Amino acid sequence: MRCDGRVPRLPGMVGVSDVEKRGRRRGELTVAAVARMAGVSAPTVSKVLNGRAGVAPQTRQRVEEVLREHGYRRPDAVSSVAMLEVVFHALENQIAIEIMRGVERVAREHELAVGFSEMRGREFAGRTWLEQVLARRPAGIIAVFAESTPEQYAKLAASAIPVVALDPTGEPLHTTPSVGATNWSGGVAATRHLIELGHTRIATITGPLDYLCARARLDGFRAAMDAANLSIGADMLRTGQFDVTTGLVEGRALLGLRNRPTAVVCGNDLQALGVYEAARQAGLSIPHDLSVVGFDDLAYARWCGPTLTTVRQPFEDMGETAARVVLGLAAGDCPANPRVELATSLIARESTAAPPA
Repeated sequence: MRCDGRVPRLPGMVGVSDVEKRGRRRGELTVAAVARMAGVSAPTVSKVLNGRAGVAPQTRQRVEEVLREHGYRRPDAVSSVAMLEVVFHALENQIAIEIMRGVERVAREHELAVGFSEMRGREFAGRTWLEQVLARRPAGIIAVFAESTPEQYAKLAASAIPVVALDPTGEPLHTTPSVGATNWSGGVAATRHLIELGHTRIATITGPLDYLCARARLDGFRAAMDAANLSIGADMLRTGQFDVTTGLVEGRALLGLRNRPTAVVCGNDLQALGVYEAARQAGLSIPHDLSVVGFDDLAYARWCGPTLTTVRQPFEDMGETAARVVLGLAAGDCPANPRVELATSLIARESTAAPPA
């Protein structure tokens, strides 16, 4: 049994037609039986199982409770080509590739295929991304940077598809295992590195504060500054998106201050590249006039000039860990800890140095 009491679904290579020919084993719950116990029609149960609309919230909740309580298992629960599905909020940069490499490493060990889809703006023939994923019946789902709602997770749970959140943007749901990185420690390490170089006027640009990782990195920055008895002016704290434009705009604002910072801790590498451009436009040299630290350690951090000091997130290892957790759930294993955090590490390169005299 799974942690939530549902019957586990093991990934395998059995064809759907084979399962259908065998039919239900004696004692297995049918859609009709679920419908009788929930007091609804069989088509209504089918809608719930496939995540389709057209079911009242209270009715959907009642059906989901019956499914969970009695450990319903679909006859087509094993697909002809068992696969793991990686669902991204948005496919935008190299991070997705590194995560997919980690997932594929595990999938290859278990002879599984790997598929991916995108949440943002994903609708085809009137079907949402969730309905499309449910129709594919993957062995497990890894939701990356997902802004999934409790209702969406409930639909997945009712369909007996295990799901793991990888670096969720919000607080991970207690019933949903998640994999992330030590963002707070990374924020501390980045700031402490600059303090040890002698910087005292240190600014930070962070991502959206409704993102769990952005808040954690900011808290780490504050903790390191507080431990060094360094004050943080309100004008030294900047917030925006995790993109180059935010780094450029907020970098210009910071460098335009009368008492400008000598160093900036950025929320990610993209913001850091924006600060690079802001410094160039201001006629400042990195790191002689301004030190910059990023977060992520994407490939171009090693190729930009000067090379970027940054906090490395082990995205490939995070993808591998999430894949192993979701396959464990499919096999009925309960994770000892529903939240796994992999260590970040500071990578010191050429963008940081002692402050100008």
